[in-house]
Amino acid sequence: MQQISLYDTTLRDGTQGEDISFSAEDKIKIAKRLDSFGVTYIEGGWPGSNPKDMEFFERARDTKFTHAKIAAFGSTRRAKNPVEKDANIRALLDAQTPVVTIFGKSWLLHVKQALQITPEENLTIIADSVAYLKKHGKEVIYDAEHFFDGYKHDKAYAVQTLQAAGKAGAEILVLCDTNGGTLPWEVAEIVREVKKSVSTPLGIHTHNDSETAVASALLAVREGCIQVQGTINGYGERCGNANLCSIIPDLQLKMGYRCVSDEQLLHLTGVSRYVSELANMKHQKNLPFVGESAFAHKGGVHVSAVMKTALTYEHVMPEAVGSVRRVLISDLSGRSNIIFKAKELGVQLDESSPAVQKIVDEIKEMEHYGYSYEDAEGSFELMVKRHTGEMKHFFDLERFKVSIQKDSLEKDARSEALIKIRVGNETEITAAEGDGPINALDKALRKALEKFYPELSQIHLTDYKVRVLDTQNATAAKVRVLIETENGESSWNTVGVSPDVVEASWKALVDSISYHLLKHRTPGTV
Repeated sequence: MQQISLYDTTLRDGTQGEDISFSAEDKIKIAKRLDSFGVTYIEGGWPGSNPKDMEFFERARDTKFTHAKIAAFGSTRRAKNPVEKDANIRALLDAQTPVVTIFGKSWLLHVKQALQITPEENLTIIADSVAYLKKHGKEVIYDAEHFFDGYKHDKAYAVQTLQAAGKAGAEILVLCDTNGGTLPWEVAEIVREVKKSVSTPLGIHTHNDSETAVASALLAVREGCIQVQGTINGYGERCGNANLCSIIPDLQLKMGYRCVSDEQLLHLTGVSRYVSELANMKHQKNLPFVGESAFAHKGGVHVSAVMKTALTYEHVMPEAVGSVRRVLISDLSGRSNIIFKAKELGVQLDESSPAVQKIVDEIKEMEHYGYSYEDAEGSFELMVKRHTGEMKHFFDLERFKVSIQKDSLEKDARSEALIKIRVGNETEITAAEGDGPINALDKALRKALEKFYPELSQIHLTDYKVRVLDTQNATAAKVRVLIETENGESSWNTVGVSPDVVEASWKALVDSISYHLLKHRTPGTV
């Protein structure tokens, strides 16, 4: 099984993506994670371009990496500078990394118009830069910038730039689709032709401007490239780089190549989410292989088939990449969805149970009204328990009143909630102030119930979302409220819908509290 070298440029190319920024500490943490995952090369940044990258390289020198080599990235020398006096080349050496990656021009358009030098001078610049770095003991990877565009413009010259770098000692010649405009079959054909003219091993670096970066990288490997460059989650400038989280499992699970060990592949989803977290970016649900929706099934026919044989609607086993199968509950759900989800909740239902169809019918009715149970599994579990007779009744509402008072344009409004609840034969009346009417209502309800259920002091709200459902009704529109609650050990989501945001919030709050109490089976339960 042929081994493919993985070159990760998340810490350099990835940070050129909009809204993405890593501190030096973040970059060290990510590098360690990539190292343990089995990445061959980790590109840390461009030395001399900013203090953060220099700090990373300083810290990387004192960090033990068991598998990966750290690479510094930069350009060939400037046209007017002798290589030994070029500031960029000196910065690359000062980074003290075992590997240096430099890029040079492959496209005559850039040579003549951007650099304003002759084609021969460009070849000399490439050779000088590579040879000087090799002289100083560096493993050199040469990135042929804009290679595919340059090849289309002048095949012979584009190949000459590769040959110059190869003869000077570069270990890998990386063909870069810098503008992301070359289509996969073009990439395949060009790689095939280039291999006939150079003896140095080839790599591939693609961008996603045509939504084909992954496909192009896969075809390049198929044509003989032994190194793939890309980023975690496809982060990168403009539309992003080739996504290693798709390339790795495609190569390893489908194409017969080896990128990492099977054990390391189990951590792919974890690596993807870890990088998203440090980038402070929401992890995309629809990412192939590693997204939360990658192995999520919603349609009843799909779920029924997957329960019998997973391969009916899954192209690989989710466990192979560290993911899990999920079944979603919605108005598209059938009996199979309900049985599968109930089993996850520890409730055994079979096809003949009358509760199954009742749950299906209620879900369809509630979703028609505006409810959504895909992200509110707490409310769904309560529904299941009601229909199976396992639900406990914890309290009754006698009444609540919420008031908002604002004394002037300059002062903030104040919210108060008054609530009366009954637990068994006892009633409790309490009031609370809060930051807004929902917060006041939440505080008052908890305050009233904690007398009977003291363990409610363990839970707190961690997220609160409101979505307007029928916007054509303007201020009379229904709203859906989704609440996330946690107790230090687990978290759960509950949902409520109403034309009144306070009423919708109340429904979600009641489900949130009932869910916690149901799990704890409090002795004072009615």
